[in-house]
Amino acid sequence: MESSRVEVEVEGRRLRLTNLEKVLYPATAENPDPFNKGQVVDYYARIAPLMLPHLRSRPVTFVRWPDGVTGHAFFEKNAPSHTPEWVRKVTLAAPGSTMGRDTIDYVVIEDLPTLVWAAGLAALELHVPQWQVDADGHPLDPDLLVLDLDPGEGTTIVECCALARRLRERLAEDGLEAFPKTSGSKGMQVVAPIEPAPDGRTSAYAKALAEQLEIQTPDTVVSRMAKRERKGKIFIDWSQNNAAKTTITAYSLRARVRPTVSTPVSWDEVEACRSPADLAFTASQVLERMDTRGDLLAPVVAPTGNRGKQAKRGRIPEPVT
Repeated sequence: MESSRVEVEVEGRRLRLTNLEKVLYPATAENPDPFNKGQVVDYYARIAPLMLPHLRSRPVTFVRWPDGVTGHAFFEKNAPSHTPEWVRKVTLAAPGSTMGRDTIDYVVIEDLPTLVWAAGLAALELHVPQWQVDADGHPLDPDLLVLDLDPGEGTTIVECCALARRLRERLAEDGLEAFPKTSGSKGMQVVAPIEPAPDGRTSAYAKALAEQLEIQTPDTVVSRMAKRERKGKIFIDWSQNNAAKTTITAYSLRARVRPTVSTPVSWDEVEACRSPADLAFTASQVLERMDTRGDLLAPVVAPTGNRGKQAKRGRIPEPVT
């Protein structure tokens, strides 16, 4: 059966979208309403005003699910061969590439047509690093610090919220302003805008901070990577600050049973969380929040994002001991 195709014009760019009726999130007992590719494209097109500033100038890694969340997925760092010529690409070194490449041609999502094109690839998840590239495509020092809170067996985002509040206070002691968002999966992230600093410095600081909290509360916090250490605890993944690592970007869909979204939330919502359902938001709910709350993560956008009032960009101190 020939796949359906539709041609659309988005801000002057012609796009061919296929298989818009294909269900990417099948109906289940937990998800009674199937969600198709057309709805994925619609979501990304509508959330673009909030999402694009978090993507701009950051090379993106796609996680594509062409047959839906129950099918095969693959990470895609290198721009597909059929990438339109008007999509911005940057060529960056690829040390340790599993594909044996010396360089990778990353896509940088700068505008609505590129975001819609990516959605049309069934790139449900969009991951970006904590650093940007300049106008010539050269990587800059990280401008974000991210602490990823991953709940181990027997814990949930509720326990992550308690730890996030502790991290907020601890970061404030070092002059860093923290902002929370859900991962869209099980956990959440605490994000702090920083004055650009070498990634080795930010990683060392994040690691030392995670280790400090583990020492203070070893029964509830772990900073080590080994999964066997995580049962009943929250893992603080400090490694997200390594220049080679990426984190799910704000407003990205996740490939879960339901079309959940990595959602910026307020500290009041973090404080009030009593159940995982309290901070689990689907695409439709996030679009409703856009109309009533705007972008709660807007203050972390770096100056190139041009988003008006920004949070104070704190200086990473010497690693804690």
